[in-house]
Amino acid sequence: MPRATALAAISAYYDAFNRGDTRAMEALVTEDFEHHVNEGNIRRGVEKFRAFNAHMTRCYRETLTDIVVMANDAGTRAAAEFVVHGSYIETDDGLPEARGQVYILPAGTFFTLREGRIARVTTYYNLADWIRQVR
Repeated sequence: MPRATALAAISAYYDAFNRGDTRAMEALVTEDFEHHVNEGNIRRGVEKFRAFNAHMTRCYRETLTDIVVMANDAGTRAAAEFVVHGSYIETDDGLPEARGQVYILPAGTFFTLREGRIARVTTYYNLADWIRQVR
């Protein structure tokens, strides 16, 4: 898979994210997809990714800006850096109470791709910074 294919897949993933179209995001991942969540457990499979997306949609409204995507020549690995602009709309377990607080948070994601589809997503951001912004 060439780099251009990987870049297109990742761009489609983030375009779907910004539209709030989680079904389109889920259509881009492999059946054995692994979702490595920042400071959380690995979720394996599309169904667990779907449940995660439903949870996130309930608790947060987010848009990503300043997205920069990079991929290796083979198109099997990629990375993205971006800025998250969000609103915290429903209290998430173990986190501060939601009151519609807004936040801006730099973040990054690493991807593994296979046959034009996303097989792994690993996202990183500074949770302490997010908590400081929503307290």
